[in-house]
Amino acid sequence: MAELAIDSGELEALIVRMRALMAREETDISDPGGNPSDDEVPAALQELSGDMTREELVQEIEGLNDDQQDALVALYWIGRGDVEPEEWDKTLELARSRHVGPTSRYLLSHPLVPDQIEDGWEKLRESGELE
Repeated sequence: MAELAIDSGELEALIVRMRALMAREETDISDPGGNPSDDEVPAALQELSGDMTREELVQEIEGLNDDQQDALVALYWIGRGDVEPEEWDKTLELARSRHVGPTSRYLLSHPLVPDQIEDGWEKLRESGELE
């Protein structure tokens, strides 16, 4: 049976924050040209004061202990289909052995990472492997 080093509530909240950050535009395009009605960027996708910044999310991920960071990477790999949930222990060990540099840089360099971590978590739960 797999044991997840990160609390499910904390994982769920982290996925939501990753999704929110990854969906936003950093700046508005001042003169996009073309048809203005087609070129408008919804304000909801732009950074607003009070929103979590990329740096804060990086700090949050890096503030997790090594076991929690390795679990995020393993869930990501399962979610994107690199490995099966039944290979959790091996996948976690592989994530530990490849843990070089900031985990946040690795994870946040993939635009679909929140969905893939969530998919990996769901696959792990559905497989019956998760305690």
